[in-house]
Amino acid sequence: MCTSVALKTRIPRTPGPRSKVQCGAGAWIDVQLNIMSFLSPQDLCRLGSTSCYWRVAVQDPLLWRYFLLRDLPSWTSIDWKSLPDEEIFNKAFSEVSDNALYDYMAVYKRSCPQGRRSLKSSRPRYGTVTSFLQSLVTQAEPRFAMFGPGLEELDNSLVQKMMTCPEILLVAGLPQRQIHGIGSGVSFQFNNSQKFNIVTLYSTTSVERRRAREEQAVAVNKMFYQENSTVGSQQATHYSVIAQVRKVCEVVDGFIYVANAEAHRAHDRQEELARISAMIDPALGPPNRPLLVLSCVSDVGVQRIPCVYVAHQLQLNLLHQPWMMQDTVAATLDGLLNGIEWLLEEANCKSAQ
Repeated sequence: MCTSVALKTRIPRTPGPRSKVQCGAGAWIDVQLNIMSFLSPQDLCRLGSTSCYWRVAVQDPLLWRYFLLRDLPSWTSIDWKSLPDEEIFNKAFSEVSDNALYDYMAVYKRSCPQGRRSLKSSRPRYGTVTSFLQSLVTQAEPRFAMFGPGLEELDNSLVQKMMTCPEILLVAGLPQRQIHGIGSGVSFQFNNSQKFNIVTLYSTTSVERRRAREEQAVAVNKMFYQENSTVGSQQATHYSVIAQVRKVCEVVDGFIYVANAEAHRAHDRQEELARISAMIDPALGPPNRPLLVLSCVSDVGVQRIPCVYVAHQLQLNLLHQPWMMQDTVAATLDGLLNGIEWLLEEANCKSAQ
């Protein structure tokens, strides 16, 4: 750890001869920073509650930037309220003035899993009452559209695993509600209580998907068609969904996008964002429908891109509805239930409004 100018300027000086303070302050602060860098962020916050001196000392921005960059790749989920600004990582650390500094401590506490859990547990309890009252009324189970390259490019099939692991996710049947040209989807039961329906949308036929996977190629996506327009002197391309997919988008309560997070593969995130935007187009339904992004790899041993990095690559900060990204493993379904729980909470909240 290098010495922080901010820490030197903000920590109150101890009384004593000026020469001793000048000689010892720098070395003492270096020692403090070095020791604090070995503490956990939770222990650092506890240390800050012991006195006014330590409350200031533990807020050092360089220290919290170090924690943020160190810990962020290990976080398994992030959402629309907690995604750190990408500029934090791209901009060199500067301590020209206190006003120019990011509040790295606040960013860390807002983004880390423990901070998000604490925020969730502190919310009003009326949601539980609302869910109970809703359960007394017969309603159609929430329906979600699932799509994305992670459904098709991985060595293990996420959908097949979901259909064959009743100890994790119980298949509750095929509902009667049909969508013309698509089918009814599959109903599941979450935690042996709430039922929900997933309509899985593939880009092309199973034969073409299998061939593309074997050849490590990209299958032609037949869910979308391109529309070109001219903006000034530049050609702009955007996607629209075909008629059958449009009918799905008009009736679902939310979306599940399965992103391929395997580090050894090439990804066109701009193309992915364009297709996500076409699916969640406000012209096709309520603009605040939740989006769950499963940052998926085929198996536990496969090296993954951290979910926060995938969120930045997909530019999810540009979206205007609630979203959450969750690390998921297709072979074991690790992380899936956490994402489904969030999606159901958001969908139930929207239906209660």
